[in-house]
Amino acid sequence: MSDDTPLPGIVITGASGRMGQMLVKLVAASDKARLVGAVERAGHPWIGQDIGTAMGGAALGVTVTDDALDAFAKAQAVIDFTAPAASVEFAALAAQARAVHVIGTTGLEDEHLAAFRAAARHAVIVRAGNMSLGVNLLTRLTRKVAEALDADWDIEIVEAHHRMKVDAPSGTALMLGEAAAEGRGIDLASHRDSGRDGITGARKRGDIGFSAIRGGDVVGEHDVIFAADGERIVLRHLATDRAIFARGALKAALWGQDRKPGEYDMMDVLGL
Repeated sequence: MSDDTPLPGIVITGASGRMGQMLVKLVAASDKARLVGAVERAGHPWIGQDIGTAMGGAALGVTVTDDALDAFAKAQAVIDFTAPAASVEFAALAAQARAVHVIGTTGLEDEHLAAFRAAARHAVIVRAGNMSLGVNLLTRLTRKVAEALDADWDIEIVEAHHRMKVDAPSGTALMLGEAAAEGRGIDLASHRDSGRDGITGARKRGDIGFSAIRGGDVVGEHDVIFAADGERIVLRHLATDRAIFARGALKAALWGQDRKPGEYDMMDVLGL
């Protein structure tokens, strides 16, 4: 980017949320991007207020709006940690505006992913269940270990998050499960074992198990356990600061500038 080219303008959706506010602060303080928009749902009390003032700080010169298309039209990228239905709507609007859409939303179903694929025909979408460098390295390691070990090694993914998280397993846990399944050359959907309770019978050979813990203010902990008779391998990532996800999302938004339309993930962004 030449010295006379304006820095990429970025819109934050769900600006009042925990991640939204962190992203607003990060982008506003960045020397590589500009904060040009803050979007909230219709009827939200922050609509019409300066986002900085609404957050209890100094004014940032950006008014919170519920008109996403108008906000996106002024931007080169949208960073979106909201909810599945909202992210689908934002994907269509971001594609219309030809803005890079960085999606950190979790709890996605097949219909949401199909909508993202359609939008990615017209614009860049960077989507990941987790935006941190460490988790993406863990994902790569999980796939490599799964490639090396046969079904005599049971695979279990255990994740822990704060009490307010609404989906389980986490998007990161599912990303790790997909990596393990790819390493094994199997389909995760037909080998997924979640939510055991009661008399479940013996563990089915070749399944990938998931367990979710919710409590307190846990930012995110993920263990991938490979267990065989007499030995175990445990790959672990602990997140202690939510800022790692915000920094990764901003990195993705900047990376996506001038890329061809399509779907990308953090592996692409990080060159892993």
